Amino acid sequence: MSDSALASDLGDYVDRKRYAWLLSVLYPLFPVYAIGLHAWSGNEWLLLTPVLLAYGGVPLLDWLLGEDQSNPPEDIVPALEADPYYRVLTWLTVPLHVIALVAAAWYAASAELSWAGWLALVYVTGLASGLAVNTAHEMGHKRGWVDQVLSRLALAVPFYGHFTTEHNFGHHSQVATPEDCASARMGESIYRFALREIPGGMKRAWLIERERMSRRNLPVWHWRNTILQSHAMALLLQGGLVLALGWPVLIFLVIHNVLAWFQLTSANYVEHYGLLRRRLSDGRYERCQPHHSWNSNHTFSNLLLFHLERHSDHHANPNRRYQSLRHFDDVPRLPSGYFGMFLLAYVPPLWFRVMDPRLMALPHVSGDLSRVNRGLPSAV
Repeated sequence: MSDSALASDLGDYVDRKRYAWLLSVLYPLFPVYAIGLHAWSGNEWLLLTPVLLAYGGVPLLDWLLGEDQSNPPEDIVPALEADPYYRVLTWLTVPLHVIALVAAAWYAASAELSWAGWLALVYVTGLASGLAVNTAHEMGHKRGWVDQVLSRLALAVPFYGHFTTEHNFGHHSQVATPEDCASARMGESIYRFALREIPGGMKRAWLIERERMSRRNLPVWHWRNTILQSHAMALLLQGGLVLALGWPVLIFLVIHNVLAWFQLTSANYVEHYGLLRRRLSDGRYERCQPHHSWNSNHTFSNLLLFHLERHSDHHANPNRRYQSLRHFDDVPRLPSGYFGMFLLAYVPPLWFRVMDPRLMALPHVSGDLSRVNRGLPSAV
């Protein structure tokens, strides 16, 4: 579509966040900023600056800027989604994830850091690489070959190549049910959830991919296996770093990978906590609706995460691109953006105190425990 035709289709509509989406592109470079601050000052405490900004500054800005409840008019959504600008932003983010990991691994191997400084750097890098899964999440739902290849490369950064298969065909199918390993149950702490979600997701992804390959009369260990494609990229990237920088970097990468995985687990935990789809008389679950996900319209954190927090519309309409995801008035709403909610989740008693009453007060729950996900078989 030409620029003139696109402008004609968009009419008078202006996306006021059009250039603010660049924050999602620049955010993965946080380890590079931390390295620069340390190299300039020699102060290892400055390596933690991205952590303070993420868990302190972002929730504060979410509170100050409030929520954005605006939606693009439905008649211009096709033109908005056809605008290549938004798609290119996700493409540009992928090499920045790779640059951030390479720079951090090199600095960890070459700079004279104390153990505290080294741990600070690996934590910041894991935090940033968790965002690589979010970038892959946006592209992994799209059918274009560029999106698909770049999503596998993004997942190679934290060595989480099974995610797209598990998320698209496992989580989206079973979301908000007791059977879903990626939907947190009421009363389940994030730490107990992680022990169920991470290995469960890996197992489910391989079962799905094995079945997909079987339908094509191909063995599971075949180059068309999408999990293996991403894992091969990860081996080239992380194996290359070990060969170039020495075996101690392997320790850095392993810890970094686990920290990045836990970032995804944190997002999964807050997105569907306690929510349950109704089981129909034929034994199937009702179609996923917007009220089966916790939503957040907090402005700043959404601009850092390609609108991931508008999760209600994403699950109800997974093919929508991030720029056209909608706010709904009648869906479960989180009291803060994801970064604030992560902090709350890391202290389970506080999480339960805040979120359990909100869960039970939802209109479709109305205090009925049989309408929440507690990990029990739901009645037909």
